[in-house]
Amino acid sequence: MQGEQIRKKLRAGERVYGTHIVSLGNPVEARMKTELEIDFAFICAEHMPIDRTEISMMCQCYSALGISPMVRIPYPSAHWATMFLDAGAQGIVAPYLETIEQVRELIGAVRHRPIKGKFLDDVLSGKREFTLKLKTYLENWNRNNYLIIGIESVEAIDKLEELIGDDGVDGVFLGPHDITCSMEIPEEYDNPKFIETIKDVIKRCRKLNKGVGIHGDLTNYLDSELNFVINKADVVWMRNTLNSEFRALRKRFGDVYERWSDTEIADVKQCIG
Repeated sequence: MQGEQIRKKLRAGERVYGTHIVSLGNPVEARMKTELEIDFAFICAEHMPIDRTEISMMCQCYSALGISPMVRIPYPSAHWATMFLDAGAQGIVAPYLETIEQVRELIGAVRHRPIKGKFLDDVLSGKREFTLKLKTYLENWNRNNYLIIGIESVEAIDKLEELIGDDGVDGVFLGPHDITCSMEIPEEYDNPKFIETIKDVIKRCRKLNKGVGIHGDLTNYLDSELNFVINKADVVWMRNTLNSEFRALRKRFGDVYERWSDTEIADVKQCIG
């Protein structure tokens, strides 16, 4: 699935499915990951120690095989957005936005690339319009681009309609860790107040025909209108699946898992203070 299809499905309320791909890994691993039955690959440049070259290789690989590459940029900036679009990203996820100025800057980068400077400022402010020739060119040039903004604070939730009202915004990414901290209930993901807040945001996003997803436990939201489905991460699935199988094997043979002896644990604690 390419970006144009992702954008249309997000707006129509149809579900798209993907997972966080942590890194390119080795060639065999990279090939196996392209066999995942996903619509998009979520790549994080904000929190993961991954460089521009590797991200570009991932984007080129996934888009060539029909999986839309989506990059969370390190900071909500037009320069970061265009940098990764040039590298091959289709979707841009901009983290922790709270102002309409930030949103407009990113819309300009994602939907009107490569127009910049005063020309772009005048277009975004309504002082100038594109000619039909240039408008047609830009729509085709950026047809697979889509913009998802990070709603990750109480401030942003309160201003949700203002932040996502522009047609240039295609979807919303909800960051549960930052939201719970902003609500002063850190990591209380089962707190009824948090759950109701997220459900309310989902309804408000869908009312404006924007896609909406949360990167976390989806259990409480499977019956909602959530349609941007980010299911864990490749390394999380590997860890959980292997641990589950190892536990089953140990149980079958009556063995107990021991990584460290009591003496070794004491030595490690002393080393790390």
